Amino acid sequence: MKKSTLLLLAGLLSGAAQAAVGGYPVVLVHGFQPDNLASRPTGSQVTNNGAEYWAEYWRDRADVRIDWPSQERVAGKIASDYVWPKLQQLSQNGTCASGCIFVSHSTGDLVTRYIIDNQALWLQNAGLQPLNIVATFDFAGAGGGVELADLAVNVAGGSGLIDGALRLAISLWLGQIPSPSNIGVLNDLRVNTARQLAAFPDSRVPRLRFVGAGSDFLGATGAFLPGEDDGVVASHSSCGAASAGSFNSCSRSVAFDGKLASVSGPTSFMPYHYPMLMSEGYSHSDVIANRAADEITAASNSVNYLNGERLQFNTFEENRGWWVFSSRYRIVRNSDNTSMSALVYQAAN
Repeated sequence: MKKSTLLLLAGLLSGAAQAAVGGYPVVLVHGFQPDNLASRPTGSQVTNNGAEYWAEYWRDRADVRIDWPSQERVAGKIASDYVWPKLQQLSQNGTCASGCIFVSHSTGDLVTRYIIDNQALWLQNAGLQPLNIVATFDFAGAGGGVELADLAVNVAGGSGLIDGALRLAISLWLGQIPSPSNIGVLNDLRVNTARQLAAFPDSRVPRLRFVGAGSDFLGATGAFLPGEDDGVVASHSSCGAASAGSFNSCSRSVAFDGKLASVSGPTSFMPYHYPMLMSEGYSHSDVIANRAADEITAASNSVNYLNGERLQFNTFEENRGWWVFSSRYRIVRNSDNTSMSALVYQAAN
């Protein structure tokens, strides 16, 4: 094949990648990886882990990943050794010059909030252009902290009483009972600690929330999480509620299964946090998978990016049940056969 043809193909492929979501480059920020606590990856291992994390759906729909190891702290080596080099690269390459979208999962929500709060100052001080982040898509966000992390840290430090149920819950989540020297980002995931980390960023970047209420652990972890949860993160955190609490939805008028009714939901949210899609059947890992796990409803079916462009989902309402026992439900179209991540991607394009 001629060199000119190869260059043309490379340019076309590059252009396609750069139009990942509605013409905006996508930056992925993955979540907590429990096995890192024991394996303590560095270098290419961190990169390989990041690629594998997103492999099922988002990896090939993104331009850049910010990969980081879970044995480190957000404001420590995660920021200095893994986030900062990527921010410089993004600025120098002009990746976000016309806007970009960050897609996060789990603890990636907390890392992204720290980025949003600091990136402009860091880059300006280095003589570089700040990133133009028009929105973030936060799946199963742990930015409000994880009660299981509090328990795991207490147990590791010897201040927690380990009964059979707690040991099972921590073991299912982490694959181990952590030692005091083997905690890493779990320190940052404690509820009070997480909520104090970059809690009020100056940036007005909209944080769009996509939330599940299923579980990969047969409910074993849910007993230690307040309100509805996805097996790892309670809804106060994944919805972006302004304070920790026991909530049964991200909305006060629609339940996780789409039923339109009065329900216990947050009255206020963290700055610029907007819950959008919810589903009763999606677990913590399902939300970034490439399979439909259940029907999906909308806490809100539309919201604006920072630049005024709009993300909108097509919903319908219908009565379900018989006679006086029927109830009205709100459902996102095609959600019975389309994954949550795919619905977001399609709506954004």
